[in-house]
Amino acid sequence: MKKELRLMKGNEAIAESAIRCGVDAYYGYPITPQSEVMEHLMAEKPEERTGMVVLQAESETSSINMVYGAAGSGKRVMTSSSSPGISLMTEGLSYIAGAELPCVVVNVSRGGPGLGTIQPSQADYFQAVKGGGHGDYKLIVLAPSSVQEMYDFLPKAFDLAEKYLNPAMILSDGAIGQMMEKVYIDEQKPRRTEEEIRKAFPWATTGHKSSDRNIITSLELDPYKQEQVNHVLQAKYRKMEEEDVMFEEIQCEDADYIFVAYGSSARLSQKAIELGRAKGIKIGLLRPITLFPFPTKRIQELATKVKGFLSVEMSAGQMVEDVRLAVNGKVPVEHYGRYGGVIHSPEEILEGLETKIIGG
Repeated sequence: MKKELRLMKGNEAIAESAIRCGVDAYYGYPITPQSEVMEHLMAEKPEERTGMVVLQAESETSSINMVYGAAGSGKRVMTSSSSPGISLMTEGLSYIAGAELPCVVVNVSRGGPGLGTIQPSQADYFQAVKGGGHGDYKLIVLAPSSVQEMYDFLPKAFDLAEKYLNPAMILSDGAIGQMMEKVYIDEQKPRRTEEEIRKAFPWATTGHKSSDRNIITSLELDPYKQEQVNHVLQAKYRKMEEEDVMFEEIQCEDADYIFVAYGSSARLSQKAIELGRAKGIKIGLLRPITLFPFPTKRIQELATKVKGFLSVEMSAGQMVEDVRLAVNGKVPVEHYGRYGGVIHSPEEILEGLETKIIGG
């Protein structure tokens, strides 16, 4: 299959991927640093290319409920926002997870708390992987570390969302959303026909005269029945952990110490590895690609072979808790991070390892 090479921002790559992989609808609301997602979609006029609907909603709460409705009809639907906007969407996300519907939400995260800054951050990790809203639910969470992965991960997120009938999130940050890199673009894929939707998703509320009457809801007033709903959801999340954990290892074969990092922090950690190995320190990188399901088992295995882990994050320390749970006290686990929108340097990351682990 022939691919086209372009120079694009991360946000533009997500938008172009949405058009190319046959997304039916995008509903969103502008917020820095992800506004180019909607801007690119508006400029490209996908309704003329594929029939894809692109609509600016009145607010983030409106957009996520539009997503809820379209997902209920079996459509491939998505939205995007940045940290405060995602917070406004969490009620709707909980409803969608409870109703077991597939959709994709993109978070190009920024520094906080509050309105904070428009600079990049990774302080939305807890919100993304622990559910974020009310109730015992999980999102499938993918973490790109390049503009190419911003493009590639969108269809992957839809595939997982549709496999599990569960909302998926692409958790990026303002640096990757705004940076420009070369991207290989796929050929246009067609949107699914109504007949294909009815065949793939018999539960969908298509309104077709041949379909049964389908009711989609997250409401169940009988607590014992609602408990059974939760059992089904928890079994689904365990299946995700068994079948769809994704991660990348870099120079872990002979490593004495391991950085655990995702997104922009993973890219910076690769340079820190180079600096450390030049000084004779054997360092590797475990990069979670899925933040949920998290690569717990692989970290457990590595914990039997190394002297310590450093969780590198643009936050006050969130993913480090999952690393510590995986390591379970076998070796030291420490956190190094900058927060509020400040990006750490490779030199600072290496110094964090030397200070907190090697000399700790």
